[in-house]
Amino acid sequence: MRAVEILASFPKLSVLVVGDICLDRWCSYDPSASEPSAETGISRLGVVSTEVTPGAGGTVANNLVALGAGRVTVLGVAGDDGFGFELKRALQARGIDSRLMVTAPGWFTFTYTKLLNAATGVEDQPRVDFINTRPLPQAVEWELLKRLGPAIEEHHVILVADQAETDQGGVVTAGVRNLLAELAQRYPEKILWVDSRRRTELFRKVIVKPNREEAQAACRRRFGAVDYQRLRRHVESPLLVVTQGAEEVLLVQEDGVTSAPAQRVERPVDICGAGDSFSAGAALALAVTGAPVEAARFGNLVASITIMKKGTGTASPDEVQAAEEESAQ
Repeated sequence: MRAVEILASFPKLSVLVVGDICLDRWCSYDPSASEPSAETGISRLGVVSTEVTPGAGGTVANNLVALGAGRVTVLGVAGDDGFGFELKRALQARGIDSRLMVTAPGWFTFTYTKLLNAATGVEDQPRVDFINTRPLPQAVEWELLKRLGPAIEEHHVILVADQAETDQGGVVTAGVRNLLAELAQRYPEKILWVDSRRRTELFRKVIVKPNREEAQAACRRRFGAVDYQRLRRHVESPLLVVTQGAEEVLLVQEDGVTSAPAQRVERPVDICGAGDSFSAGAALALAVTGAPVEAARFGNLVASITIMKKGTGTASPDEVQAAEEESAQ
């Protein structure tokens, strides 16, 4: 199917993004305003402007909205802090339904603070992350689980963003993984698509999409050697999707391995969020076409656009169609 035909079906789809819904804070500092602190003698970074956007699972949601999905809902956890307020406001400003978000008193809202040099536009200072390293409070996890089942029932596509790089503190707990496996069996007609940075091998019954480094690490943790078909069997997945940057996407199914070519992009501007944009496009396209190769091809089109934009960019339907036409020439 051509991109225009696939895109035409997106407004009919409702999509749920579950997991680590993060706040990205893009802070520009003025190097000329750097002065030593009177108290410590350490030079300050003088921030002169800040932009906030939804990040991690929020980046996936941004891409879904930009592609024209009919309804996009997020289910995650935010603290009752200022960053939680900013996150919910940023989601609402983009037309993302945040009513299912669970507020956890005393919990840090998962936040990335990125420091950009105002003179150069380059992120040249260490990122400041607000993370949780203790387990999600049991009452909060129960509330998540209570909301997850009915939410899946109401949506066609479910994307799981397991982005936390800590052993504890992420939203996608063992309880959430177990319920997702049950719901995948209960609703085989729905697309349940998981992107996990550090825990690919712990999921069951769902589509999993690691990148090459994540897939190889999962194989080595579990088997001591890289074997994608064995990994797919271990997670009992109908489809293992392995992205490989500028190289082809591998599609591992019970009957073998196929591939979808990547879109060649000369000198990408920023690859941050490329996997999120691929997942958003590919999962939607899979719901429309039912064809993994078609879905991966479409996801690659979307990612080829977002990596030419600074930050975690998105792709519009017009841009996707133009990219397809250009690639056909």
